[in-house]
Amino acid sequence: MPDGREAEIRATHERYVAMRDRIEAGELGWDALAGFFSENAVFIDPAWGRIDGLPEIRKFLSESMSGLDGWCFPNQWHQISGDRLVTHWMNRLPGRRADGSCYEAPGISIFTYAGGGKFSRELDILNMVHVNELIAESGWRPKGPYHALPRNPRRS
Repeated sequence: MPDGREAEIRATHERYVAMRDRIEAGELGWDALAGFFSENAVFIDPAWGRIDGLPEIRKFLSESMSGLDGWCFPNQWHQISGDRLVTHWMNRLPGRRADGSCYEAPGISIFTYAGGGKFSRELDILNMVHVNELIAESGWRPKGPYHALPRNPRRS
C-alpha cells in the first residue's frame, strides 16, 4: 500500500499524463505542461539542454514541440522511490512501417517531486541518434512552424 506522499506523486503523474493526452489530441498547447513545474524547476532535455525556471520551461515546451504534430509519447511503466518518479515511455512518430510496427524509440524521464502537485526537476534520457534515424526512415517532416535546436545548449 503506497504511503501518502507516494499516492500524491502517483496522482500528479496521472494528471500529467492526462494533460499530455489532451495536448497530443490537439486540445491544448505543449506549454500547458508547465503547470506541473515549480517556479524554480529545472528541465534537462537531451537535445535542448538545461532549462532553468518556469518561464523558460514554458517557452521550451512550446518551442521544442512546435511542428511535431502527430507525435505521441505513450507510457510503458513508472516507478516511485521517495520523491523520485521514473517513467519509461516511447517517443512515437506518426505513421507505421509496412509491417505495421511503429516508428518509436524508448525514453526515460526522472522527475523530482516538489509537493503540491509540482515537480522541481525533469531529466529526459533518450537516444537522439535513434530518433534521427527514425525521422529519416519514416520520411517525417514538420507541419507548420518548427524551431531548430539551439546551437550551444547548456549541458551543466
